Amino acid sequence: MTLKIVHVEAGNNLYGGALQVFYLLQGLQQTDCTNILVCPRESEIERKARGIADRVYAIPMRGDHDIFMLWRLYRILRKEKPDIVHLHSRRGADIWGALAGRFAGRRIILTRRVDNPESSFAVRCKYKFYDVIVTISNGIRDVLIKEGVPGDKLVCVPSAVDVRNYAHVCNIPWFRNEFKLSPETKVIGMVAQFIERKGHRYLLQAIPDVIRGHPDVRFILFGKGPLQTHVKSLAREYNVATKVIFAGFRNDLERILPCLYILVHPAEMEGLGVSLLQAAACRVPLIGTRVGGIPEIISDGVSGYLISPQSPREISEAIIRLLQAPEKAKTMGDAARKIIEDRFSIDAMVQGNLNTYRQLATRQ
Repeated sequence: MTLKIVHVEAGNNLYGGALQVFYLLQGLQQTDCTNILVCPRESEIERKARGIADRVYAIPMRGDHDIFMLWRLYRILRKEKPDIVHLHSRRGADIWGALAGRFAGRRIILTRRVDNPESSFAVRCKYKFYDVIVTISNGIRDVLIKEGVPGDKLVCVPSAVDVRNYAHVCNIPWFRNEFKLSPETKVIGMVAQFIERKGHRYLLQAIPDVIRGHPDVRFILFGKGPLQTHVKSLAREYNVATKVIFAGFRNDLERILPCLYILVHPAEMEGLGVSLLQAAACRVPLIGTRVGGIPEIISDGVSGYLISPQSPREISEAIIRLLQAPEKAKTMGDAARKIIEDRFSIDAMVQGNLNTYRQLATRQ
């Protein structure tokens, strides 16, 4: 079945949802689908997708309040006449994309990547516009069902990680030199935006208990965001600033992650957790909270440990358990890699979306 799909992605940087769209466009090249990408001007995905998508429209995309995005998207849809419009992100793309799609008489799919609840008013008004909602985890699917979205509108297609890109062996001399580490140092990492729901403060609060028995351990926090300065001040307040390295945003995680001893993700809310997928693909044992889609990645006691949200004590206990059992940590890392290969491959993600397109296209 030949299908034309217009993909709408509002992200400027090639990580998170935008990276998933890039993987999807790459995979769909091998199918009979025609793929058109609509994205922000001068975005990273615009540059990367040219030559992969059949056509790329780079337009101004200024968020929820950019009402003119409706007109820009509508003109593209009237011109292209796609079988399906796939809205991959929020930031206005979900709202204005849905309205543009309806005005153009197109079928519409929304990919939902976050598990934060919405008001009942927003749910009633917004989700009626979509023919299908693709969730990247069953945790997100459960949230939407509780909010009143009909279950027959929902399809779960987990996000993917390029396991081939995360199969490197740690270059130990480079890693130690890059982050000024001594030979005996074990590194515990966290990769997340500096926003409240990622739970940085709980990891910082757990550090004193860890270093009491393991003073050579260091913690590296990767990412950027509005709370970065605040989190740095918390590290000083908790007297752990000398044990924490703020590494900022890195585009070479495939080189860094294999060098971590543990990855910790203490989020209070999380749709799935791409950094967990990436670290698991690098055979790193995981510690994460029992929220959203995280339990779909971490098999408790097998590939890592699941902990309660907002619990520094459980974080420190899980870290110490792995520090004291290096063979168990290695076994868990191997199990984590196997889970990613089996359930979170790019091929599986592409096929899941393709099946959704075909099923929607055949509906009366």
